[in-house]
Amino acid sequence: MRPQDRIFCAIDTTDLDLAVGLAEKLSGVIGGAKLGKEFFAAHGPQGVRDVAKAGLPVFLDVKYHDIPNTVAGAIRAVTPLGLRIVNVHATGGVEMMKRAAEAARETAAKIGVETPWVIAVTILTSLDQGDLDDVGLRGPLSDRVVKLAELTQKAGLDGVVCSAQEIDAVRAACGVDFKLVTPGIRPDWAASDDQKRIVTPHDAVARGADVLVIGRPITRADDPVGAARRIVAELAG
Repeated sequence: MRPQDRIFCAIDTTDLDLAVGLAEKLSGVIGGAKLGKEFFAAHGPQGVRDVAKAGLPVFLDVKYHDIPNTVAGAIRAVTPLGLRIVNVHATGGVEMMKRAAEAARETAAKIGVETPWVIAVTILTSLDQGDLDDVGLRGPLSDRVVKLAELTQKAGLDGVVCSAQEIDAVRAACGVDFKLVTPGIRPDWAASDDQKRIVTPHDAVARGADVLVIGRPITRADDPVGAARRIVAELAG
């Protein structure tokens, strides 16, 4: 995979014009755009289509977590958007994840689009060990991530979202073909903001990440395209 193809920019905004404009600028520079809940709540499927017209593959980061039938229905509804990646929460359980993967495959085959990666969120990168203890999830954070990754693989999903700090452990448990999408990526020259488990882009790829989700270091830069190119160059170097 080329360095630029690994980078998905997190476009976390409710401003449609801003999102489309940024996607147009970054098209051909990086691998895709991640659109989250706030964007999807504001603009829905048409907003996703508008961003996709810029030529960037879309990771729809909606983290579905509900009863299996509801999640399967949601995946059937968004698959026609031609997504590259869509996600659910691993804590929704094996049956929910199985139904999500089946819905994506069946819908894509029916309408003739590429099946998106269906991946699962393990532990949000905004959480650390203290946060897990606070909500009653005892035990080492890395063990929790690995257990959820193994559950995700058992359910037949393509991979997980996890911190780059857990990549080695997840790779050991799930193998080299299991897709790892890593948020919480910050270049040395960028602020850490509210992410607690972070690494640099170069270190994340060296550890075995497939896709890097990078938001504010690009979107809040004075020159977003220049910042994206700088990250690509660091990966290539």
